[in-house]
Amino acid sequence: MKICDLMTKEVITLKPIHTLQEAAKLMCDLNVGVIPIAEEGDKLRGLITDRDIVVRAVAKGVDIKSAKINDYMSPKLVSINPSETAQEAAKLMAEHQIRRLPVVKEGHMVGIVSIGDLSVVGIHENEAGFALSEISTPSQPQL
Repeated sequence: MKICDLMTKEVITLKPIHTLQEAAKLMCDLNVGVIPIAEEGDKLRGLITDRDIVVRAVAKGVDIKSAKINDYMSPKLVSINPSETAQEAAKLMAEHQIRRLPVVKEGHMVGIVSIGDLSVVGIHENEAGFALSEISTPSQPQL
């Protein structure tokens, strides 16, 4: 199955100049854990996750009402083309230990696909389960 058939096409984005509080509120309103950060309409710059907000800002005492997304987002992007397969998405998610992939065509964001999207389709050899097990492999905490 192709990513274009699985992805969420209506994706709301924020700009790097929005605050972390605006990002958190939007996540709450949409019941999601990630917001794509875009400029010039749909040109993807990065992602902000609920984890980014908590670990990079809240845990350090940052004022999320004034802190800008640009300073806390994940700028390293792994993305997928809408013509790729669900198997390729699962492979990328496992390899990079991520749960969501922006779908990008010719430099423009056209959607997003999550591990949950993969889990509801019949892909070969349970790639979604494999990807999730790879994503969920814990790092060794320094206690």
